[in-house]
Amino acid sequence: MDNQLSRESSQEVTSLEELAPMADYSLMNSLTCDPGATPDGVDYKPRQVFSGHYVPVRPTPIETPDYVAHSEGLFRELGFADSLARSDDFIRMFSGDLSLVPEPMSKVGWACGYALSIYGTEYTQQCPFQTGNGYGDGRAISVLEAVLNGRRWEMQLKGGGRTPYCRGADGRAVLRSSVREFLAQEHMHALGVPTSRSLSLYVSKTERVRRPWYSQGSHSLDPDQLISEPVAISTRVAPSFIRVGQLELFGRRARKQEHPRAHEELEQLVLHLIDREYNGVIDQSLDTPTKIVMLARAFRSRLAALVANWIRVGYCQGNFNSDNCAAGGFTLDYGPFGFCEVFEPFYQPWTGGGQHFSFLNQPAAAERNFKSFCSALRPLLTAHEDELAQLEEIYSGFPEVMQAEMEKMWSAKLGLEAFDVELFRELMMLMTQTPVDYSVFFRELSSIPDDIGPIEKSFYRSLNQAGGADSDALLKRWSDWLAQWKSKTGLDGAGDGSRLREERSRGMKRVNPKYTMREWFVVPAYQRAADGDYQPLRALQDVLTHPYAEQSNAVEAQYYRLKPSELFDLGGVSHYSCSS
Repeated sequence: MDNQLSRESSQEVTSLEELAPMADYSLMNSLTCDPGATPDGVDYKPRQVFSGHYVPVRPTPIETPDYVAHSEGLFRELGFADSLARSDDFIRMFSGDLSLVPEPMSKVGWACGYALSIYGTEYTQQCPFQTGNGYGDGRAISVLEAVLNGRRWEMQLKGGGRTPYCRGADGRAVLRSSVREFLAQEHMHALGVPTSRSLSLYVSKTERVRRPWYSQGSHSLDPDQLISEPVAISTRVAPSFIRVGQLELFGRRARKQEHPRAHEELEQLVLHLIDREYNGVIDQSLDTPTKIVMLARAFRSRLAALVANWIRVGYCQGNFNSDNCAAGGFTLDYGPFGFCEVFEPFYQPWTGGGQHFSFLNQPAAAERNFKSFCSALRPLLTAHEDELAQLEEIYSGFPEVMQAEMEKMWSAKLGLEAFDVELFRELMMLMTQTPVDYSVFFRELSSIPDDIGPIEKSFYRSLNQAGGADSDALLKRWSDWLAQWKSKTGLDGAGDGSRLREERSRGMKRVNPKYTMREWFVVPAYQRAADGDYQPLRALQDVLTHPYAEQSNAVEAQYYRLKPSELFDLGGVSHYSCSS
C-alpha cells in the first residue's frame, strides 16, 4: 500500500480513463472474500454470510440518471475537474453502472457485514435469520478505492440496489434523503467536524419507489401516507467505511469460535483498519498487541473529540448505534439526524431514537460504542495479560477524556480560558427556560454585546413584551449572567475598539457558526429538486459550505433567522421516524 501513496496526480482528472490508474483496491486485495459469494456480484437475495470480510456485489444502476449536484470542494481536494461530474462515463459509474469502467477499475463493487449494538447491548433480532449473519450494507455498495493526491479514499454508493444484507428491502434511496445526506456531509466538513464526504448526487428521471412519509401539515409522529418518490444515488467518500459494528461482528465470531478462521479474520480486519485509518499514528513495525492498545487509545481520543464537535455545532446523530459509528472516528450515516434549533438538552429528531441518543446524551452513547469497540478487540489480547489490562484501563478512562473534551469545547464557545462550571450551569438553565435558538445565541454572544439586546435575537419569545414578575426576573438573570461572563472573560472593561475584545470575538466566531442546516431550509430544496429544479439546492449548498462567513444581506435575511412558529412539531420538518 505504501508505494501507492506516493503516486500523485500532476493535473486535474477529466475522465475515468485518467482516474483508472489510481485505483487500488486494498480491502478486496488484502482481506477475505465471502466463500459463498458469486464472483460476478449478482448477489441480491437476503442470505446468511458466515465468514469473509466482504461480498462482491454489482450495483443496480438507476434508470435515466440526471445530474443534480457535486461537491466542488471535494473535487478540488481529489484533483478532479468540475466537468467530470457531468461527463457521461462518470455519471454512468456513480449512478451504479460499472459495466464499462476502464481497467484496472473493478466492474464489481463490495458490501460488508456488521453487527448491531444499541447503547452497548448486543442485538441479533434485526437480522432476518436471528443469527447476526444477515446484517450489513443493505443498500451501500463501495465501487472504488483510489489513491488521489497522496491520500487513499473509498467511494461508496448510497442507494445502489440490493445486497445479501438488504433484508428484503429494495436497496434504493430516495431523492429526499439523498439531498439531506449530500448537504449534511459537506456542511459538517465546512464546520470543521470530522465526517464522510459527498462526491456527487444523481437522480433518476423515470424510476420511483413508494415510501411512507408525512402529509402536508401533518403533526403525526409517524408518517401517515405512502408517497411515490424519485430514486437517487449519492456517493460518499472516506478513507474507509469500517464501522465499530463491523469489528463487533468479527469480535463476536472470534469470542464464540463460530468458525476455524474467526480469530484470524478479526485480526486481519483490525490490522487493515490500522493501515487505513491510523497509518500516521501507529508504527507499522510494532507487534500486534501493542498496535491494538495504541488503536484503542487513538480511537478514544478521536471519538471523544468528535462528539464534543457535534455538540459544538448543534448536531444530533439521532441513531448512534455501533453500526453507525465509524472506526476511524468521523461522522458516518446521515439517517435520522438533525441540528438543534430551540435549545433542549434532550433534543432528538428521530421519533424512534429515544432519549439515550438525544443531543446532550451523545457523550454517554459514545461511551457505550467505545465499550463495544473494546469488546471487539478483547479476543485478540486473551493471551497478553499486560495489553489486556491496558485496554481495560483505556476503556475505564473514557468518561474522563470525554469530560475534558466537553469542557474544552464549552470554554471555546464561551471565549473562556478555562471552564467555569457555575457560569455554564446558569447558562444552560437560562437557555432552556427562555428558550433560545442554540446557534443564533452563541453567534450573537460572539460579538461581545454590551447588554442583552443583541442576544434577544435568539429568544423564541420576547421577555420584554411578555412582562410580569417572572419575565422581569428572567431578564435580570440574563443581565447578571452576561455581566458575570464578561468579567470571567476579562472583557468587562474593554471598549468596542479594544484589541482583546476583537481577538476574543474572532476566536468565538471561528467555533460558533452563523449558518447551520435547518430542516425547514432543506425541505423546499428537495421538493423543488423532485420537480427538476436544482437551483435552490445548489444555493443552499453554497450557504452551508461557508457556515462561519458573514454573507450578503439577502443570505442573512433568508437563512439567519429563528424557526417560524407554524413549523413547530411538523412531521418531516421537526421530526421524522425514518430516513429512506
